[in-house]
Amino acid sequence: MLDINEIMNILPHRHPFLLVDRIIEMEVGKSIVGIKNVSINEPFFPGHFPGHPVMPGVLVIEAMAQIAAILAYSSDESVRSKVTYFTGIDNARFRKPVMPGDQLRFEIEAAGCKRGIWFFSAKAFVDGKLVTEADLKATFADKHS
Repeated sequence: MLDINEIMNILPHRHPFLLVDRIIEMEVGKSIVGIKNVSINEPFFPGHFPGHPVMPGVLVIEAMAQIAAILAYSSDESVRSKVTYFTGIDNARFRKPVMPGDQLRFEIEAAGCKRGIWFFSAKAFVDGKLVTEADLKATFADKHS
């Protein structure tokens, strides 16, 4: 549904911090499904961990947040020119390690928006198995020049 070029038109992130490769489904205002192909060439693997590469859990959460931001930007015209800030991460659970060669499938649902705070329920899967889940909160602010 959205390729990497379209994603880069929406998100400000760039290599090495752009952590989503493709959006394959989206129901505007409700849900989104994104893909991240995890390669041994990721810049974090040499240090996490030498001889046993594992994707840092915090980067799995960041990928979730980037995909959630795409959903928000696509759902609410008033936030499109703004920057996204995390305001909370709750109930994060890391169930299985993510390794080079894995394909992460992120399923994210918008749980609502109150007073400018967006709420999301996010899950990440590898080969149909839940690897990470979290509840995310974000807000949007004007960009500083």
